[in-house]
Amino acid sequence: MITETPGLHHVTSIASDPQRNVDFYTEVLGLRLVKRTVNFDDKYTYHLYYGDEVGNPGTVVTFFPFEGGRQGRVGRGQTSATAFVVPEESVDYWVDRLESRDVDVDTPHTRFDETVVPFRDHDGQPLELVTGTSDIEPWDDGPVPVDNAIRGFHSVTLDSRNPEQTKAVLETLGYESTAQDGDRTRYRASGNGNRDSFIDVLARQDAPRSQQGVGTVHHVAFRTPDTQTQEEWREQLSEIGLQVTPQKDRQYFKSIYFREPGGILFEIATDGPGFTRDESVSELGAELKLPPWLEYDRAMLEERLPEIEPASILKMN
Repeated sequence: MITETPGLHHVTSIASDPQRNVDFYTEVLGLRLVKRTVNFDDKYTYHLYYGDEVGNPGTVVTFFPFEGGRQGRVGRGQTSATAFVVPEESVDYWVDRLESRDVDVDTPHTRFDETVVPFRDHDGQPLELVTGTSDIEPWDDGPVPVDNAIRGFHSVTLDSRNPEQTKAVLETLGYESTAQDGDRTRYRASGNGNRDSFIDVLARQDAPRSQQGVGTVHHVAFRTPDTQTQEEWREQLSEIGLQVTPQKDRQYFKSIYFREPGGILFEIATDGPGFTRDESVSELGAELKLPPWLEYDRAMLEERLPEIEPASILKMN
């Protein structure tokens, strides 16, 4: 029986204009565009991945950008914030950087003895920078100085429709309760080494229900080392009554999915093979990459998909 998870793998959200998405996450937040592909379930939509230099698990945010998509509403039954780790001494730098770029940013405050900087991207997606620890080395060719750069995930906040059952699923995944503050309970991954990897669960019975759309999180993915362990997770989660999908090939990792009782879509993704399976480190994100079963559609897709300019790659080269 598996008893621990090494924490978050990636977070996938819904965006609007793909060029604005690239500009914000590379030029404002300083992440690297590590893969430009398509949504394997909707090939006419990009799937954009951002992370550290090579897109290590625990650093990657991904987006399905739907031009003209309906605006979503953050609320119960959804992930309500994605938080990244930054050094304690970088808080003033980040507030100045975000404000100077007209980002919707709030005044920093303290939560669980950590400094939190809440802000929203161009689509209204709730994000946070939180001071903490991480063994992630930030990308040193990005626009943000290394001493201030983002160092992977700190946490996600789950605004559950059924907090007690959500907490039970997290405990099955190996998370342990560490703190509580009002309607917020904090859980920590038990096998994540020298890296913050928290899940905060909100209990807000009077909050509005969520509506999926632009500016909201689609799903949260947890790490597993390999397909054998992934299959063990699938069996273990099925035994407690969750409906878990068969394994899906996402090219850069293998995935299984299930919706927990609080309404939030979870994924368990393997650490490998990673984003360098079809591009060198120096060329990550430079070209549209397609899975073998879509290569015959390449010419059509390249004509139909909107052009995007990965500005950080152009700077690097």
